[in-house]
Amino acid sequence: MWRATGFDAVFFWGGSGPKPKSWNASVQMQAFAHIMAPDTTSQAQARQQDMRQGFEFNMRKVLLTGATRGIGRALVDQLAARGAQVLAVGRDPSTVAQLVQECPAVLDGMAADLGEISAVQSVADWVKDRHPDTSVVINNAAIMHRCSLTDPDQDYLDMIATEIAVNLRAPLALSVALLPILNRQDSAAIVNVTTGLAIAPRPDAAVYCATKAGLRSFTRALRDQCRQAGTSIQLTEVVMTLVDTELTAPVMTQKYPPARAAADLIRGVEAGLAEVWVEKAKMLRLVYRLSPTLAYRIMRTR
Repeated sequence: MWRATGFDAVFFWGGSGPKPKSWNASVQMQAFAHIMAPDTTSQAQARQQDMRQGFEFNMRKVLLTGATRGIGRALVDQLAARGAQVLAVGRDPSTVAQLVQECPAVLDGMAADLGEISAVQSVADWVKDRHPDTSVVINNAAIMHRCSLTDPDQDYLDMIATEIAVNLRAPLALSVALLPILNRQDSAAIVNVTTGLAIAPRPDAAVYCATKAGLRSFTRALRDQCRQAGTSIQLTEVVMTLVDTELTAPVMTQKYPPARAAADLIRGVEAGLAEVWVEKAKMLRLVYRLSPTLAYRIMRTR
């Protein structure tokens, strides 16, 4: 059982710097009471909606963006272990070709710059034409630029447009474009990878945080639309912690291994969960529900 006395040990202070001034034993005990409190009727109903008979990856075709590096590459191995066939999308043609050659589970691959809407359309057409039995879409690809948008000597418009295109427009467009073929399957899933920064942003990654917040909102809304339409498409949001990838290389703190992050994602989808909160993101969600101001303060001082 989780112990309240260890509550502050898993925060994002990284072992240095003072705790927020608002942190005290009273807040700690409130958090414990919040965890232990019984579900309300609405919470229980929401949880029941998440509990499905189970989602199996065996023999499924899975479209995976950002497949050649970081979490995506770890997902290829996890999916292979479960008997899935992967349709790998990455930006670099040689890296995609190498992945197809080296990994038997990668049935096919396509190089695409998801910052270009024409490339996103090409990916959707490729899946529809060559792999119409695809039943899982994992929108994993993302980019992040750390910068101060208040710097008057920099022009950030192109950077902002590209980051929005890759992180938000591409997963939205792919999800919607592939809904018809997903809906033809007996069961299907769309998995969107977000981050705890979607609810408590970092100041130095403003655009990235905004795109992930947008993807979180879209996932919720599309999930409701699919339920109302009576489809068999499962919508899962995977809220990542800080994972050890090229994207997070400049951040000098302890990071979660990509293999474990990928395993958490797979298990959450298999369990039929609407949301999968990975490692420290679980605690951030708790803090945010208790005090959004405290959550913002923690992330501001990381």
